[in-house]
Amino acid sequence: MGSAVLFRGDFDGAALRQLARQTKDANQARRLLALAAIYDGGSRCDAARIGSVTLQIVRDWVLRFNARGPDGLVNGKAPGGRAKLNATQRQALAKVVESGPIPGIHGVVRWRRKDLVQWIFQEFRSRWTKPRSAAS
Repeated sequence: MGSAVLFRGDFDGAALRQLARQTKDANQARRLLALAAIYDGGSRCDAARIGSVTLQIVRDWVLRFNARGPDGLVNGKAPGGRAKLNATQRQALAKVVESGPIPGIHGVVRWRRKDLVQWIFQEFRSRWTKPRSAAS
């Protein structure tokens, strides 16, 4: 069985409760209150009950708190996938959308998603998407 991860020494239970009152992020406040219980001598099981999580998650919170302080308890934004079009291609697409289709050239009177996918494929020969057949 592993040993408990120690807390950083520059905070105490009262300071964490104060931060929990000041934050606008409900998840961060819940995490701070759970860690404050541990600082005040409570067990990690008590902290897990307060946070409505498992002991492993409490351990993860402690590690994040030790590494980055209270800001480590805020949910970060996921990075998301890599953009399929580069900046130049996105600008060209925006220009085409804003100017609207020319029926004689583009064969449509308004842009639909599948028309734009077809245009992107023809314009950039992009491998990320293949145009649908005309029947769909």
